[in-house]
Amino acid sequence: MTASPRTGTTVGLLLPDNQTPRFERFDKPLIVKRIKELCSACTVRYASSRHDVATQQQQVDTMITQGADVLILDAVDGKALRASVNAAARAGVPVVAYDRLADGPISGYVTFDGGQVGRLQGEGLLKALGDKAHDGQVVMMNGAETDPNSGWFKDGALSVLHDKVKIARAYDTLGWRPENAHANMSAAIASLGADKIVGVLAANDGLAGGVIAALKSAKVAPLPPVTGQDADLAGIQRIIQGEQYMTVYKPFRLEADAAADMAVRLARGESITNTKTTTDNATNTGIPTVLLRPQSVTAGNVKATVIHDGLYTTYQICSGKYSAACQRLGLVGRR
Repeated sequence: MTASPRTGTTVGLLLPDNQTPRFERFDKPLIVKRIKELCSACTVRYASSRHDVATQQQQVDTMITQGADVLILDAVDGKALRASVNAAARAGVPVVAYDRLADGPISGYVTFDGGQVGRLQGEGLLKALGDKAHDGQVVMMNGAETDPNSGWFKDGALSVLHDKVKIARAYDTLGWRPENAHANMSAAIASLGADKIVGVLAANDGLAGGVIAALKSAKVAPLPPVTGQDADLAGIQRIIQGEQYMTVYKPFRLEADAAADMAVRLARGESITNTKTTTDNATNTGIPTVLLRPQSVTAGNVKATVIHDGLYTTYQICSGKYSAACQRLGLVGRR
């Protein structure tokens, strides 16, 4: 199924949830904007599954039935969405896997290097721990087991940490939900003892928020270093405040632009030209892939990364109770 963008093309955009701030704040508007720049006659239909597999399966079916010419799919569960990807292929609708790889005949794939994400988190945690790396126990708060990226992040982190720290507890966090991370961290504190936990490798900023809330509830002070990912505004503010040590910033515009380019080309019946590598999933080989590199963000380089790139303004980060911390770091002038 192909259609000329000059006569109208429909791009289906399916994102996994609206709890992780990046999807609604950055990915969705950036993808829509770039598609419109490339194809003024294109229509984008958007759906969020709210992290429910059955909902996302139904959304894919609906978009195929309603005549979508191409789909950009960030799968809640890559294995569970295989049948939906197969259905799209039978209908002649190419699928671009966005951020997470799904099984089935995927036409193109755009993501950040998940192994490097984990390595940056592991390296950041080791730097923050210093001599304490050998003295206590580390908790790993991994992402959802159904998310293929979770294993990628975890493997990258373990490649750095495996012989340098004692990982006392490791959790797969159902649905990437902060409240589940809070519960898991509370269990770790009760089991290990708060004074024995020297650091937490949290797979993203939402989980980091849940971890830090649990540590505060247990009256842990000072807080141990905690990692994150996605450069959520709340995560950046915790870093400024000294509650979270680092996050992994993934310049979302690069990912969004690459996916939009793939989708428009596929809708036109053209070949994908913006890839330098390929990826295999459980069912197919040689999927054209754009693999992007993430960046580590700590209090020392917030200005040179997320502020410099326009992800957030200094005003957004330094408002209210964060003003004093921003002054100490030189992000804003003293009043």
